[in-house]
Amino acid sequence: MKMLQEPSSKFIKVRCAKCKNEQIIFGKPSVNINCLVCDSVLAESTGGKGKIKARILEVLE
Repeated sequence: MKMLQEPSSKFIKVRCAKCKNEQIIFGKPSVNINCLVCDSVLAESTGGKGKIKARILEVLE
């Protein structure tokens, strides 16, 4: 019987520090993620786990 592996990354709900917009982003982004409202950077790509620049509200399962 094969066991399914849990994914190593999650989706994260964050709040933009500039305009307070809440947005769901991927925890390991391959590109920089900008706020959809004010265009400020929410997360930077680092080649692995992203550097989150916004406030993390919750980690989604």
